[in-house]
Amino acid sequence: MKVFSLCNDKTKKGVDGRKQSLDKVKSAFSKTDKVIWMHAASLGEYEQGLPVLERLKGQFSDHKILITFFSPSGYENVIKKKHIADVICYLPFDKQDVVREFISQFDVKLFFTVKYDYWYNLFTVLKENNAKIYVISALFYERQSFFTSYGKWFVKQLKENVDWFFHQTQFSLALAKSVGLVKSSVTGDTRFDRVKQLRNRDNHVDHIIDFVGGRKAIVFGSSWQAEEKIAEMISRKNNTVKIIIAPHDLKRVEHLKNMFPDALLYSKIKDSQSLHSNSQILIIDSIGLLSKLYSYADVAVVGGGFHDAGLHNILEAATFGVPVIFGNHYKKNPEADDLINKNGGRSFADEYTAAEFVLFLANEDNEEELAEMSENARNFVDEKPNSTEMILQKILS
Repeated sequence: MKVFSLCNDKTKKGVDGRKQSLDKVKSAFSKTDKVIWMHAASLGEYEQGLPVLERLKGQFSDHKILITFFSPSGYENVIKKKHIADVICYLPFDKQDVVREFISQFDVKLFFTVKYDYWYNLFTVLKENNAKIYVISALFYERQSFFTSYGKWFVKQLKENVDWFFHQTQFSLALAKSVGLVKSSVTGDTRFDRVKQLRNRDNHVDHIIDFVGGRKAIVFGSSWQAEEKIAEMISRKNNTVKIIIAPHDLKRVEHLKNMFPDALLYSKIKDSQSLHSNSQILIIDSIGLLSKLYSYADVAVVGGGFHDAGLHNILEAATFGVPVIFGNHYKKNPEADDLINKNGGRSFADEYTAAEFVLFLANEDNEEELAEMSENARNFVDEKPNSTEMILQKILS
């Protein structure tokens, strides 16, 4: 990472940020402070673990809260928002002396990592300090190193140190047990608990109702090049729908401005008078709005699924009863198959067929199909069990 940081800004942020982690915990914690620690690789895992962390905070009000990230994209998004943590910082590099010094600054009582971010020295030192270690929304898959001959040493370490794995799926549980990780149970995906919470907050976003103006709205969430191409095809074939594009990275805003020269920039909207009635496309050049924007959508196109970068969160749209369209690269997202099977979402191999289906749903002649998929998407989220409650019962037992 240190070498790669010389030519990659994102990696450089992570390397530089780790230099501050020790000072942050030193200034916020005393060595006797009891701490609950959540580690998330990035923003998606943070959202996944948050319902559990909030419940633990309520249960142990005398404990302080530490959140660590591996990725700059997770850290930079959360540090700017309101949160429940006493400290948010980068996870130190997994060198035993570095980890040991970091953990010596406080009394960690309970640690959990989300999904699949495991660190050898971290787990070892945590257990030396008698911390309880859990994995929330664990998701094992066949290509992980645990299921190879050279991964046996790491499996042994997980057996010795992890108190319990809370799995998303039966398949993940079966894989874990096949290598002897028997301290496991299926509790589902805590992201469903998180997105159910989203409905109950204030989801108002200034100017969006005026922009949509009673027309059908298609929200492109965390868009990459492929999803933006879909937006372009839709805008050419249907000039009555409203298109809102929230790119996965704000660096794409300049590209989008060139791609859609007549589009509005969200940051430039001062009042309703600056919303031109003939503007079909709105580019979101601000962070932190996407999950609220889905509440205005009739159809959502979620990015990351047309290549190997990884499908972004489709549940944030589905919870509002919005049909979700995405590419077919989503091996690590079992919820995508489930949503398709419930007819609340569709996956496509290319941008052209995806655009045609979105146009189909946006057509006034197909209101019944749109309404059916909308209801299915919402029901898909509603039917999921309360994973957080199941996890808390086990931790507190």
